[in-house]
Amino acid sequence: MTKIYLTPQGKKDLEEKLEYYKTVRRPEITKKIGEAREFGDLSENAEYDAAKNEQALIEHEISEMETKLRDCVVINKNKIDTSKVSIGCFVKVYDEAFDEEVEYQIISSTESNPTKGLISNESPVGKALLNGKEGEIVNVETPVGFSKLKILKIWA
Repeated sequence: MTKIYLTPQGKKDLEEKLEYYKTVRRPEITKKIGEAREFGDLSENAEYDAAKNEQALIEHEISEMETKLRDCVVINKNKIDTSKVSIGCFVKVYDEAFDEEVEYQIISSTESNPTKGLISNESPVGKALLNGKEGEIVNVETPVGFSKLKILKIWA
């Protein structure tokens, strides 16, 4: 199983989302199922079927969040190896294709948000950067072709 790395904030956010699903979403869907039962024959009750499907999705999400929280590794900023690009670190790169400097934080896919510079260790850019050192140039295969990124700085 792939390890799930979470920042302390990412873990807190996931815990809050799980609590919301358990205390708000689960009771909401239970109420919907109860109301749908009142419509009569369950074998031909579209509202009941839809509510039961929604319940299954919510329960699946709750289960996934619980598993992630149980099995996650929380990134400790003080223990990040900054001699190379690793999960949890920040990295500044020079993108030759766009002639610009870009900063990323390498995190897990659970927390990734490329528009905020949070990229997954499983993404093409994240994979290419992992284990790279300052001064190195890495080649990244993206859906639009190859890019060269020069690692300028690594920090925690």
